[in-house]
Amino acid sequence: MLRRKQDFDTVPARAAHADRPVLGISLMVAAMLLIPGADGLAKHLSAEHSPLFISWARYFAASLLLAPAAFALHGRKALPRGGYVPQVMRTVFLVAAMTLYFIAITTIPLATAISAFFVAPIAAAVLSVPLLGERLTVRKIAALVLGFFGVLLIVNPSSGFEPGLLLALGAGLLFACYMVATRKAVSGSGPLATLNFQCLFGALILTPQAIATWSWPTLEQIPLFAAMGVISVTSHILSITAMRNAEASLLSPFVYLELVGSVIIGIAFFSEVPSLMVAVGAAIIVASGLLLVLRRKPTVSGLAP
Repeated sequence: MLRRKQDFDTVPARAAHADRPVLGISLMVAAMLLIPGADGLAKHLSAEHSPLFISWARYFAASLLLAPAAFALHGRKALPRGGYVPQVMRTVFLVAAMTLYFIAITTIPLATAISAFFVAPIAAAVLSVPLLGERLTVRKIAALVLGFFGVLLIVNPSSGFEPGLLLALGAGLLFACYMVATRKAVSGSGPLATLNFQCLFGALILTPQAIATWSWPTLEQIPLFAAMGVISVTSHILSITAMRNAEASLLSPFVYLELVGSVIIGIAFFSEVPSLMVAVGAAIIVASGLLLVLRRKPTVSGLAP
């Protein structure tokens, strides 16, 4: 999935003009409701094409759309200036997460997959302690415990593990690694150059698996593959622009609207109604994620909990 939350960490601070919160929220809402459309297209196309081929096609379509515009507008600056090792690591984590997620949604409902995938922010907060030297706070521990309980409800071990669920969880953990790698990377490149590199390099490293599972799209399917690329690039641009107009702490909770969009797409096009256990587990995971982004007002002593 050319995903999503990574844009929070790639918008240069000097470019942020976080003084138009209504505009920022509107753009973020649009971005998060768009993304499930691409996932729904991937699930529909998986009936006739391998998820490995679809993963490559999504990056390839996004590259065809973004790269010409980026190079026309910025020339050599359309790609990052140095620091390619962190860029490569981040892209590899992202590509791996998207591929596992696409395989997962071929066997389990979209809402179930995205609920399991949303362990990513919680896992990233925990990984940031040993890898980035951040503090292990009571808030992070509480979020971890809550998130783990929510995952248990969704996975429901007593009924036997579903491979698709484990793949979705794996995708979430890989995306957490991507988020940590993004925070760790030091780069002066702008978000457009970063996004352009991710599309081009992502398509390149996915080419072998695309060749191994190649299947020619029909004339009717070509617009659907193209639409995946358009949705991916558009949602990235919307979220980047949102971050330029409102603070990350204000926008972060709206990321969970992706879950709402996935439920709507699943019900409308695949007759996938989430079970009660999945709904409760998803709500708990969302609550644990919100613990990490919603801050209480400072106490009289000036110390936040």
